[in-house]
Amino acid sequence: MARWWQLLLGLWTVMPTWAGDELLNICMNAKHHKRKPSPEDKLYEECIPWKGNACCTAETSWEAHLDVSPLYNFSRIHCGLLMPGCQKHFIQATCFYECSPNLGPWIQPAAWSGQGERVVDVPLCREDCEEWWEDCRWSYTCKSNWQGGWDWSQGKNRCPAKARCLPFPHYFPTPADLCEKVWSNSFKASPERRHSGRCLQKWFQPAQGNPNVAVARLFANPAPSWELSYTLMAFSLFLSILS
Repeated sequence: MARWWQLLLGLWTVMPTWAGDELLNICMNAKHHKRKPSPEDKLYEECIPWKGNACCTAETSWEAHLDVSPLYNFSRIHCGLLMPGCQKHFIQATCFYECSPNLGPWIQPAAWSGQGERVVDVPLCREDCEEWWEDCRWSYTCKSNWQGGWDWSQGKNRCPAKARCLPFPHYFPTPADLCEKVWSNSFKASPERRHSGRCLQKWFQPAQGNPNVAVARLFANPAPSWELSYTLMAFSLFLSILS
């Protein structure tokens, strides 16, 4: 029996390591992010879900809630006040972006100045995009890409010349358009639903735990078929020994 245990231990010793673990529980190198995630007991309102492990500070969480946020000197009210539900979604999305330590698999170098890194194609759950779009249908904007192309001549973003303030569906005909275009492909509209384990939620109930931890691990470590076969072979050997 001792010889079998030694053989099994040898199999597990040479099992492939999870290279993607370095993408887990990290903060992007960006303007307002901390270097490492850590607890933040005083996060504000919509940022509270991340208080147990956050890439944002309490000050950042407060500034995320302001109509004209000093985070990027950006005004969400460039076409007047957003409807309350719409405003809430944008605040939640900002908290998600600034506070989440589960965005590692989607971090890339930023193309524009002022930020070292950004995220690209973070797969938001289908309901997140649908509810965001539905709650913003009666709010107004003048652009589909909020990441650039604004008139900054007076120190904060204003609509470009000849850009018309129209209801969101004019610039974002579908929920996917809103999720993917508004922040220049930071997010991607996933066909997967919440609790599928294959998409991220931009907000969640803190008491139920952070569902994005497991999703980030899945995307950081997509097991190739040979790794899965190797694991199954070792497990089968283990069961045969026990029997």
